[in-house]
Amino acid sequence: MASVASTILRKQYRDVTVDIEAVQEPKHAAFGNGTGIIVVAETSTGCRLAGSALGKRGVPAQQVGQDAADMLIRNLQHGGCVDEYLQDQLIIFMALANGKSKVLCGPITLHTETAISVAEIMTQAKFTITPVSGTEQNMIECQGIGWTNQQV
Repeated sequence: MASVASTILRKQYRDVTVDIEAVQEPKHAAFGNGTGIIVVAETSTGCRLAGSALGKRGVPAQQVGQDAADMLIRNLQHGGCVDEYLQDQLIIFMALANGKSKVLCGPITLHTETAISVAEIMTQAKFTITPVSGTEQNMIECQGIGWTNQQV
């Protein structure tokens, strides 16, 4: 699984070092048997993007490794600073922040669209999504409400 992911990433990015850290959860911390992989890349600007996949009965480990590597490559090729699983998690922080927040990402996920709708209803923050011409990138912008915790 890890060797397949590593091979795919080395083919796509020849001059990049690929480090593998294999982890096996202790039996008391895991429920049942299963496989999974997370591959993470750090860009030259310090952004970390990831790809992941879970194995299941009947799916070869090599396929799981390939799926994770393919996801990471897609996230890197978008050229954004967050991957598809982080973009929706940033929405609430953007809504609560003071002033304007911006994040460059790839295609907008349904989770992100939902998070924006909920955040706008709950906070009255205003979001805009602007496609970046000629790319799959999008700029999410938010005028936050400047919330502060009066108890701290």
